[in-house]
Amino acid sequence: MNKWRNLDLGVKRSPADAGAGGDLDLENTLYLELKDGRVVIQLFPDLAPNHVARIKELCRQNFYDGIVFHRVIDGFMAQTGDPTGTGMGGSGQNLGAEFNNTRHVRGTCSMARAQDPNSADSQFYIVFQPASHLDGQYTAWGQVVSGMAHVDAIKKGAGGNGEVSDPDSIVTMRVAADV
Repeated sequence: MNKWRNLDLGVKRSPADAGAGGDLDLENTLYLELKDGRVVIQLFPDLAPNHVARIKELCRQNFYDGIVFHRVIDGFMAQTGDPTGTGMGGSGQNLGAEFNNTRHVRGTCSMARAQDPNSADSQFYIVFQPASHLDGQYTAWGQVVSGMAHVDAIKKGAGGNGEVSDPDSIVTMRVAADV
C-alpha cells in the first residue's frame, strides 16, 4: 500500500520535499533529471497498473528525454510529455482511465488527457500545491518523494493557460532499476 496517497498534506512540507528513503522499490521508481537536479518519483503500480507500465515502457525507450514542459502554471502544475511541444501530441497510444482515490497533493504525478477520460497518452503533470478539484478526474500514477525544489524551479508560463516560451525540458527520465 502506498504510504503517501491519502495523506492530508500542506504546501510547506510533503513527501515531495523529503529526502528519498532507502526503501524504494527501484522497479517502481523513476529518476527524472531536470536542469537543476534529480527528482525521484515513486510509482503506484497497485493503483494505475496500465499507466505505470506504459510510462516505464516509454522511459525505457528514452521517449521523454529532451521533451519540454510546454504548460507550467505557477502555483498549480508543470505539464510535459508531448514530443511536439505544443500540448497536442503524444506517443500514439491512448490509455483507458484508471481513476483512483489518490489525492492530488504537492508532488502528485497524473496523466493529462483531453475531454474523453480514456484519452491519456504520454503527457503528464506534477502539481505544485494540493489540487483537490483533480481528485478522481485524472489518473494519478506517482508521487515525487525527493527533489520537488527542482520541479519548483521549472520555468513558468504566462497567462491563464501557462504556455511557456523557451521552456525547460526533461534531461532524462529513467526507471531507477535501470540506472
